[in-house]
Amino acid sequence: MEKKNRFSFGMFLVTIGIVYGDIGTSPLYVMKSIMEGNGGITGIDQTFIIGSLSLVIWTVTLLTTIKYVLIAMKADNHGEGGIFSLYSLVRTYGKWLILPAMLGGAALLADGMLTPAVTVTTAVEGLRSIPLMDRFLGGTQVKVVIITLIIISTLFLVQRAGTSKIGKTFGPVMLVWFLFLGLSGLRHIVTMPVILTAFNPLYAIQVLLSPYNKAGFMILGSVFLATTGAEALYSDMGHVGRGNIYFSWPFVKSCLILNYLGQGAWIIKNQAEPAIIAMAEPNPFFMMLPEFMRPFAIVLSALAAIIASQALITGSYTLVSEAIHLDLLPHLEIRYPSDTKGQLYISTVNTILWIGCSSVVLYFRSGARIESAYGLAITATMLMTTLLISEYLRKVRGQTLLSFVVLIVFGLIESVFFISSLGKFMHGGYVTVILTLLLLVIEIIWYRGTQLEHQHSTKLDMHDFVDNLQELHDDQSIPMLANNLVYLDNSRDFISIDRDILYSIFDKEPKRADAYWFVNVSVTDEPDTLYYKVERYGTDFIFRVKLYLGFRRSPMVNVYLRQIVRDLQETGELPDQDKRYSIYGTSTVGTFKFCVIHKSISAKAELSAIDYRIITLKYAIRKIAGSKENWYGLDTSTVLREYVPLIIASSAKYETIQRAEI
Repeated sequence: MEKKNRFSFGMFLVTIGIVYGDIGTSPLYVMKSIMEGNGGITGIDQTFIIGSLSLVIWTVTLLTTIKYVLIAMKADNHGEGGIFSLYSLVRTYGKWLILPAMLGGAALLADGMLTPAVTVTTAVEGLRSIPLMDRFLGGTQVKVVIITLIIISTLFLVQRAGTSKIGKTFGPVMLVWFLFLGLSGLRHIVTMPVILTAFNPLYAIQVLLSPYNKAGFMILGSVFLATTGAEALYSDMGHVGRGNIYFSWPFVKSCLILNYLGQGAWIIKNQAEPAIIAMAEPNPFFMMLPEFMRPFAIVLSALAAIIASQALITGSYTLVSEAIHLDLLPHLEIRYPSDTKGQLYISTVNTILWIGCSSVVLYFRSGARIESAYGLAITATMLMTTLLISEYLRKVRGQTLLSFVVLIVFGLIESVFFISSLGKFMHGGYVTVILTLLLLVIEIIWYRGTQLEHQHSTKLDMHDFVDNLQELHDDQSIPMLANNLVYLDNSRDFISIDRDILYSIFDKEPKRADAYWFVNVSVTDEPDTLYYKVERYGTDFIFRVKLYLGFRRSPMVNVYLRQIVRDLQETGELPDQDKRYSIYGTSTVGTFKFCVIHKSISAKAELSAIDYRIITLKYAIRKIAGSKENWYGLDTSTVLREYVPLIIASSAKYETIQRAEI
């Protein structure tokens, strides 16, 4: 974490490249949307423009700078940000807090599917502004959809390279983009300094109540577009570090505000121009540029729009990683392409997002239609984050007054945004709702299913069963299963052991082995950690091993265990094992059999109907998500799969059956 927070130009480029893509493309459409919502360029005046700009400036300041950069980013979980990180800090203060966390997380993951679809599609459609490209694309959306799918597929394909490498690639492009935003806006500001009065928040309040504002408070629906990407900024904190966001955000915000002000100045100066009035939907972002600069601006904005997708993708990896640790989602294989733990890659999430984005593009087929679904998810996430931040300030920081101020101010603003977004429900917003509810149901199933497993799990004292294992170990009447019988154990200490493991050894079918191994894998925060601890309980055949692996180490349990066996044989703690037959010759390390235990549930289990359905669905999801054999590198080993009942009922619970005479 120190390395990420230490400023360097390289990390500055990484931050620019992977964090600000979404919020950085807002100038493309914010002022255009505000203008169109009030009757076009002829239906507005200078007072309205200054007031609207004031709304934009103070919305970005309140929601992004104050709420996320200054408040939310201080609520980190070992350097990681995002709504699940925030929940982990407050979850001990109320069981109900899991609900806003799950809803906000599900909505943000749904937004991760929509943002790449809308930004890339809009970018490709923007090429129509160049006559040559417009002729190439033709009058239908077929080529637009094909190009969009190719770009999206490429974007998700390069994710396995790691966010650091991607950031260094995208960083220079985004640096040019933000400098372009700032300079193109400054060019018009110097010719009309009156536009700077937009920094006065009184003009923002005035425009909300002004009769010239035909949209009323619904204008905030357009203004809100200026702050999309703020939640992704918080989620991406673990990828680049809080310090780099603190350093880069003032530069990014300054460039954004300069561009908004420049667009406003251009509108005021040109709203009476006949050529501008004659245009159907003039976009002030492009129109304020000299004509020779517009092709360059179109290409650069297209690149920036593509890069905007990156913030949501990397944020989704962080969200899922945190959800896994909170038992809200199934265990998925996580890769760390760099030496920084926050920069991770989850193949399953990448594939799901790619399929989701591609499906959205194929379904809607145009950027305008996708925009109808865009924004609803992020407003829901912002509202849930506000609830959790309020609880964090009140319960963790003890700042009760500030907690209520945050809840009332941000909750009110975001509620208006949410209500205005609901107006688009029938025009595409239903897609967002369906995606969010689907993800929310998965979270609920996994969370409740895990609770049920914990309720019915039993830990036993390992010391109480040493004699039993000794007897089984020495019982020559039972065939030898393997020289080394290995179980993966989730107990964090050397005393307790899961009942299911002992049930497998003794009750399922007695399993005799030369050595019994109970291995627990613990992932550390350092990239290259590799060591182990072992407890033998005074024997030479029972071994509890805690294997400590750095987060970049592959959890190849079978490989590491063979090395541990050799170590213990060299110290005399484990007798040599006779392996006569091998293509590598005689060896003192014998055969291995890994026993992987899966929970099962019978139709007669003592659960309510809803709990029975939940646990059944959880096991179905687990089967799809992947197996322990793959997670721990056992797919090339000899694996014995066993199913142990979730609930082992006592015979005392059944009525005595009576024998009748023949």
